[in-house]
Amino acid sequence: MSRWAHRLRTWRPPAPPLPDHLEPVLRRDDPEWFARELAIAAAPPWPVWLFLLRRCSWLVELFGRVEVTGAVPEELRRGPLLLAANHVGDFDPFVIAVALHRLGVVPRIMATGGIMSAPVAGPLLERAGGIRVDRGTSLARHAVRVTEVALVHGGHVVAYPEGRVGLAPDGWPERGRTGMARLALGVRVPVLPVSQWGAQEVLAYANDVTKLRTLGRSLRRRPVLRVHVGPPVFLEDLEVGRVGDAHRARMRIAAAITRGLVPLRAAGRPLLPDPTRPTTGVAAFPGGIVPDDVP
Repeated sequence: MSRWAHRLRTWRPPAPPLPDHLEPVLRRDDPEWFARELAIAAAPPWPVWLFLLRRCSWLVELFGRVEVTGAVPEELRRGPLLLAANHVGDFDPFVIAVALHRLGVVPRIMATGGIMSAPVAGPLLERAGGIRVDRGTSLARHAVRVTEVALVHGGHVVAYPEGRVGLAPDGWPERGRTGMARLALGVRVPVLPVSQWGAQEVLAYANDVTKLRTLGRSLRRRPVLRVHVGPPVFLEDLEVGRVGDAHRARMRIAAAITRGLVPLRAAGRPLLPDPTRPTTGVAAFPGGIVPDDVP
């Protein structure tokens, strides 16, 4: 590897200093990135990230027309927020970032460890407030701690309750895991459902030439990329640690996302077939039908 290639692979923007009150959180066996992410979570939004959100949204709209409905009340924008989104494809974090910024939100997006470890893009996402999630490993608990710090310091954290790109055959959100629900109940912050549709057309599921083909097709067709932000999910009657409440919270969040998705899908094209995407998932509410007994 050449010297310049090595520099490119190891480059990262300088992180802010770690506040003194977070020093006791660190342990000797923590991964090297944990202190950086804690410091970034406690800091105000990175000016470069604000600049990109303000000036570079047109890059996302090269591949589709972003339409945003719903609102985030001003009083909620001033404090911490958890934004729970359905995950339709690899392009949707960019769509969500643009959509939420239009509504006055500066998103900190949870992302897989693979993306965060990529050269250049990973360090930029980390410095912008991205939170690494190493699912299925002992490091997953670090994401919870970083998210807690971000929320305590007034951050707006975007999380995917499904924990992956949704794999339900009909494209409706899966019920996901209880991790985000437990976090919401423990930290006691508002949870806003974010429903989206259309971004799955921009990038196919597979990591091969199919992705490039669908990307090029989106440049020509520019599909509509719809995002809707609903009112806060009612969780006030639930408690962290009480038996069954994490499951109830999870289902309420999935129900709110599904309800918001119904009009987006009705206004857009049907789910286009993607032969590279597995269909092994199960929708929380098949067909988008949410029973009346779910709050």
